[in-house]
Amino acid sequence: MNTTNLRFPSNKVRDIERTYRGELRNLYPEGEVGAMLRMLFEAYAGWDTAHYLLHRDGTVNQSVLLKLHWALADLKRHRPIQYIIGHTTFAGCRIEVDERALIPRPETEEMVSRLIEDVHAPRRIADLCCGSGCIAVALTKAMPHADAVAVDLSTDCLDLTRHNAALNGVRVRCLQHDVLHPEGLAGLAGWDDGNGIDLIVSNPPYVCHGERREMRPNVLDHEPSLALFVPDDDPLLFYRAIAQFARHHLAVGGLLALEINERFPREVETLLKEHGLQPTIHNDLNNKPRSVTATLA
Repeated sequence: MNTTNLRFPSNKVRDIERTYRGELRNLYPEGEVGAMLRMLFEAYAGWDTAHYLLHRDGTVNQSVLLKLHWALADLKRHRPIQYIIGHTTFAGCRIEVDERALIPRPETEEMVSRLIEDVHAPRRIADLCCGSGCIAVALTKAMPHADAVAVDLSTDCLDLTRHNAALNGVRVRCLQHDVLHPEGLAGLAGWDDGNGIDLIVSNPPYVCHGERREMRPNVLDHEPSLALFVPDDDPLLFYRAIAQFARHHLAVGGLLALEINERFPREVETLLKEHGLQPTIHNDLNNKPRSVTATLA
């Protein structure tokens, strides 16, 4: 197959760039197109950013060109770049991702990085609604002596978490359990000895269905809706269940950490207080309330 006739006028890097920017200019900001190109060249040609910038007058082989063709077709239908290349970087870990789980967000990485700095030598870590396993894997890599459990209702997510744990050389136990019904979870983990859990962390579904109109097609059309949405009339659905679990199983001196919807920080704060927890709201780098930590009151 003559791949130069698929979409690109030649196999020259500048022609590839020109085609990408022309075809995607009405779909993505120009800076985002440039960032995606660098990610694709690293994934398909093995070029880091410096090599890419220094060799823009160079060429790529037919195999790379074909991959870039299909990546462009995927981007035109709004498939996320992380799903296209199959991985992302999260808190120093390589996390492989696909449509089974949400793509790790910078806000989540920010929360996890803060926990790595602030939480010292936890014995037990529970990641509830683990998805790709990015949180459990990153925390365990930074805290290798912890007994870490990742919990999700989806067996697909748990398979992905196991894979990412192995990829990063860490041990994470994976448990299938409905976080909305947390009773019995501590026993399933073998943690019903009364010693409690030192760190409970979660990035649960928290986007209201009514917020769909504000979201981009790359999220709505490709990322799993079960991991995103909660009913408009019960936006704190998962926080209520997690707070109940933390109230009974958080260790003395332990910490609960949750990513939150920026629309409901005070509602989450009130809910946690009602469950005997003392919360602190944290703003993200955009100065929006994005996470909360809480201890037993």
